[in-house]
Amino acid sequence: MTQVLHTPPPTPVTAEDDLAALAARHGLSVSGARPTLLQYVGQLWARRHFITAFATAKLTAQYAQAKLGQVWQIMTPLLNAAVYYFIFGILLGTKKGVPDYIPFLVTGVFIWTFTSSSIMTGTRAIAGNLGLVRALHFPRAALPISFCLQQLQQLLFSMVALIVILLCFGVPVAASWLLAVPALFLQFTFNTGMSLIMARMGARTPDIAQLMPFVLRTWMYVSGVMWSIDKLTGGHKGLPSWVAPVLKANPSAVYIDLMRFSLIDSFHASQLPAHVWVIATGWALVVGVGGFIYFWKAEETYGRG
Repeated sequence: MTQVLHTPPPTPVTAEDDLAALAARHGLSVSGARPTLLQYVGQLWARRHFITAFATAKLTAQYAQAKLGQVWQIMTPLLNAAVYYFIFGILLGTKKGVPDYIPFLVTGVFIWTFTSSSIMTGTRAIAGNLGLVRALHFPRAALPISFCLQQLQQLLFSMVALIVILLCFGVPVAASWLLAVPALFLQFTFNTGMSLIMARMGARTPDIAQLMPFVLRTWMYVSGVMWSIDKLTGGHKGLPSWVAPVLKANPSAVYIDLMRFSLIDSFHASQLPAHVWVIATGWALVVGVGGFIYFWKAEETYGRG
């Protein structure tokens, strides 16, 4: 008995298949499709001049309507430091046992402002610029990155005032000041990662921008901006043993400690534990790289809806 083999009919070729093959042959892709991670990095690098120009333009326009103009870039953190000095330094007495408390406080305020402002502007980077996102095609990460670069530029302006304060209070120029450069680079990387994370979350849930000021205010109070973590945890034996290590490993506190050591503490011959640099680098890599990947994974969704 002869077995008859039945061959299935060939799948018909549709016009859509022909068009897809033609598009693939000429290197065309789906509109709005997410590029690969390496392609995405390349697109950002190709637009690096736009990112820096956008950051500079935002910084210039920030105080364009004020009579004092760019002076407010320095005055705003200085006024915050003055308020914190009155409340915490004088009324609550946190300056006791802290050498050079005013340089200590101003450094903490400036460095904390860099982190908090980067996160807040990042939260609104997509949701607050939907017109730009929907009108032009560019890697959306350019927005939160440019906002972080804007905050870095503003910090550099403020550092001029900080250096004057250090000199006025008897802190001499030292070689350790050069350590401020790698410390700021690590902090900028961390801030950018946080900004990218919050940009994606803020694009999906704009109400997060209303919650963030309360979160950031709480974070500031546990970061040792106005008081010394060592003095607080060392003088209260009733605190659980895990409190001090957790507070010291807090990324904001770590970057503040690095800057204070670079500019002030080295003058008092104090030693910064080597693991602080390791923790700072770890936070920068984990949050910087992780935040970038997290943002990139939702690239094709920004501006929709």
